[in-house]
Amino acid sequence: MKRSTLRNGILATALAGATSLAVASPAQAQVEPCVQRISVINNGGFTMSFNVVTRTGTPTPSTDTYPINQWRVIDLTTTDIPEGTDVRPVVSATAGNTVPGNRFVSYCQNGQTATYTASGTTLDYQVTLVQ
Repeated sequence: MKRSTLRNGILATALAGATSLAVASPAQAQVEPCVQRISVINNGGFTMSFNVVTRTGTPTPSTDTYPINQWRVIDLTTTDIPEGTDVRPVVSATAGNTVPGNRFVSYCQNGQTATYTASGTTLDYQVTLVQ
């Protein structure tokens, strides 16, 4: 009986420790996919720029302004955003609206890129995660 109680106590302690380690990991992804870079392809009838924001609204610096059929990339390793944070692009059309991406992704230093497209017109466009 003591042996069983001891075993159960050790197992409970080990599980509790494992759970707290899993929760405390700063690089743990919140949503999928988990990526290092954010890219936005301009498929709209306007020039645009974008920045990346966290769920709490913390922004990165913006890209330069670029025309249709071009793209820009923000590498999150060059920002102050910590790994494991959920992020998405926010696109600003020149003389138009500012529109957030339709989905958040998580930041992981893994070399992967989340690609979004911006399509529509300056006052009516969408920013959609492609991959």
